Amino acid sequence: METSAIAPLRAIVVDDEPLARRGLEIRLAAHPDVEIVGHYGDGAAAIAGLRAHRPDLMFLDVQMPGMDGFQTLRAIPASEMPLVVFVTAYDHYAIRAFEASATDYLLKPVEESRLAQALVRVRQARAQREASGHCAHLLGLLGELSGRPPLDLDEALKPDALDLLRREEKLAVRDGGRTVRVDLHSIRWIDAAGDYMCIHTDGDAPNGTTLILRATMRELEKQLDPQRFPRIHRSTIVNARRVVEMRPHTNGESFLLLDCGQELKLSRSHRDKLAMLL
Repeated sequence: METSAIAPLRAIVVDDEPLARRGLEIRLAAHPDVEIVGHYGDGAAAIAGLRAHRPDLMFLDVQMPGMDGFQTLRAIPASEMPLVVFVTAYDHYAIRAFEASATDYLLKPVEESRLAQALVRVRQARAQREASGHCAHLLGLLGELSGRPPLDLDEALKPDALDLLRREEKLAVRDGGRTVRVDLHSIRWIDAAGDYMCIHTDGDAPNGTTLILRATMRELEKQLDPQRFPRIHRSTIVNARRVVEMRPHTNGESFLLLDCGQELKLSRSHRDKLAMLL
């Protein structure tokens, strides 16, 4: 049988009664995907444990000396908040538990069947949280590619979202750990060099500046307006506005002269781009 690739649920147990902590630990042993990484007897210690272990799940007693369960929850920053299952001897705390955005609550003494049900909810909540985080990451990358703030889901799902990105006047280029925004009007041409792309711009140097990045021609084509930046060769994209002259060559090929003096070849397979270049 294949083993699951899902990471275990890393949990901490917070209860001022040692016997209660031990009893919950014994019951959790029947669930191999749950790993207890800490036991704490008060809220302050639990907060320190959260920062040390970054658990996925916290079983939190409601009635504790000093900070009770609700006070403990309010003291935890949102960025550090795990999934929470309240554990209490009094069922009237249930409504407050859900108001505090708890995933579930358990009544003492904890029943095995009820614990199993709570863990099902926890697993579902973790999957939803991870999916939301992945979605937010993708939307942030999409916004970064356009040089705009991170898009929200409604914006990204609009039919014209890609067209909106292409109308931006800057191209976002990854350069190591940073992102450089290049003015589109400054781009002269782009060509491929092995596994890298060279973006030739006006820049500050007498002959312009070349930015080199690890990318593919297809990836850049998706970011650029094909009417403004047509592909004229299997390894070349040109800024159509920078073309000042075109002369025919043999076998149906042509040469394009740019305003910077650079000459580029227009291959036969891309002769359909002539109209947008003239």
